[in-house]
Amino acid sequence: MEEINWNDFEKVELRAGTVLEVMDFPEARKPAYKLRVDFGPFGIKTSSAQVTKHYTKEELVGQQIVGVINFPKKQIGKFMSEFLVTGFADEQGDIVLTSLNGKVPNGNKLV
Repeated sequence: MEEINWNDFEKVELRAGTVLEVMDFPEARKPAYKLRVDFGPFGIKTSSAQVTKHYTKEELVGQQIVGVINFPKKQIGKFMSEFLVTGFADEQGDIVLTSLNGKVPNGNKLV
């Protein structure tokens, strides 16, 4: 594992956002949803998330998640991803979202 310094970590914009909308993403190679997430002063951004094993669309709406909002946009088929959804793989490799245990303002930075 490569060590980084504090300045490197501070460059990563890990921000809290609330899921506003979840849509199916049938064009994705692996099962995924399209998400619209409100990052407060940073706006509403879209991304995809391979989280269909652990979450339904309905239970994701309203949930606060953590996203990296300062990566370049990424084209995924015909869909443009504007941030990176963060999570951890379980024992089977399925993603569990990084989420918050309490509510914070959208756009708050992980410190």
